[in-house]
Amino acid sequence: MSEFPSLQPAFTVKVDIDASLPVGSASRTGSLQVVPMIGGTVKSDSSFNLPIDAEFVGVGNDYIHGDPDGKHLRLNAHGVLKTKDDALLYLNYTGVITLGPAEAAVFGGTAADGSTPFGNSFTHFTFETGDERYKELENRVFVGQGRFNVEKGKPIVVEYRVGQVVHG
Repeated sequence: MSEFPSLQPAFTVKVDIDASLPVGSASRTGSLQVVPMIGGTVKSDSSFNLPIDAEFVGVGNDYIHGDPDGKHLRLNAHGVLKTKDDALLYLNYTGVITLGPAEAAVFGGTAADGSTPFGNSFTHFTFETGDERYKELENRVFVGQGRFNVEKGKPIVVEYRVGQVVHG
């Protein structure tokens, strides 16, 4: 199996979304929800060789397209991070959510407090930066799996455990 890539733990992404902010369809041909990303963090795993400790700044957006069959959502999220050492990083992730009962409850606004399981949301992360200290992030491939953390009265937190694709 050495011909197949493997994953090395890289970082955890937590994105705060405010489900109470207006969202709606912005597409003429299908379901497009624009969900504001109002905060969050990116923190590297202790074993990752390019440490990241950053917070989202400003407001990003997650553009979510629903498939016509209602079984999957397509993600395209954009945000800016500021590291603790003042570098700015642009983060984009794309992915697919399979709508199981737990995920459907989150999107339907009926989820109880708690976390959905990992495994129904898979994403691909890319970075851009003008800061040489973090430029190597642009040359790496990152994938993650996500879940939702719900607590009534607070923003929903989308949490991704992200690994770097490495030679197997």
